[in-house]
Amino acid sequence: MDKINAVITGIAGYVPEDILTNEDISKMVDTNDEWIMSRVGIKERRVLKKGLGLSCMGTKAANDLFAKTNTKPEEIEAVICATTTPDYTFPTAASMIACNTGCVNALTFDMQGACAGFLYALETVANYIRSGRYKKILVVAGDVMTSITDYTDRTTCPLFGDGCGAILVEPSHEDLGIMDVLLKTDGTGLEHLHMKGGGSVYRASYKTVDKHMHFVYQDGQYVFKHAVTLMADACIEIMKRSNLTSDDIDWVVPHQANRRIIDATAKRLDVDENKVLINIENRGNTSSGTIPLCLWENEDKLKKGDTLILTAFGAGFTWGAAYLKWAYDGKKA
Repeated sequence: MDKINAVITGIAGYVPEDILTNEDISKMVDTNDEWIMSRVGIKERRVLKKGLGLSCMGTKAANDLFAKTNTKPEEIEAVICATTTPDYTFPTAASMIACNTGCVNALTFDMQGACAGFLYALETVANYIRSGRYKKILVVAGDVMTSITDYTDRTTCPLFGDGCGAILVEPSHEDLGIMDVLLKTDGTGLEHLHMKGGGSVYRASYKTVDKHMHFVYQDGQYVFKHAVTLMADACIEIMKRSNLTSDDIDWVVPHQANRRIIDATAKRLDVDENKVLINIENRGNTSSGTIPLCLWENEDKLKKGDTLILTAFGAGFTWGAAYLKWAYDGKKA
């Protein structure tokens, strides 16, 4: 029997209309455009209106994806949503997206891999497809990071934005698709990047709200150092085990958390900056949404057979890399 590969056959995305600029943030905290751009490379980010959740963005991205790929929602057999900010603790955002889009025959579940969530979803969905049991799977990855951002904290509030990507994954017998995924975890990262309140340890109360415990906390320097080292190490490891050199790579798609992290990672990989896909300036850090959004916004550059290395780093710590061989000639998004 021919080997079954899992290939991405379409991609779409959604970002909210409302824009939060550096000038807007400078009116909330002691900062300015020059300070933010020099440290993280973000000019503006999108913000989802209050009263709307992750499923709203996921539904819009999925509907656009189905229209682009001429896919009937009832053909979808699974909906997997990678997110840290679902609409509710339960039910899952995946179930809401399936309901909203008409995916009436799909199993659904959410995954929480923080900023590396999209990579975790790729590994999961690839194995579902390789099993031979599933033929069409929708992966939605994104976050409403502004819902957990403390706009009194000048060190973190410029970082985050809202956005969501969606991909369709199907089987193929061609030598294309999700070739390899490397995932790593180190639980000692908890103290350096977390949201303390809202879980079963620090349950929601007046005290946790007053202490701003329901927002992202990040030890910036510690996270920066580990993100640069571990993202690059993961890329190097997956390239070695796939017998790839930097010359073989057509595109590197890093998690869009910080422009300095992106540049440092590319330098360690010895990859030309023109091969690195970047959209952080106008999107900010959308957590699990950064990689699919970046692919979507650069889809027209991607050609069938292109070699891509994806990499991300997030809370936990969770991090990793993926090796993809793109399956189709992209069109202007």
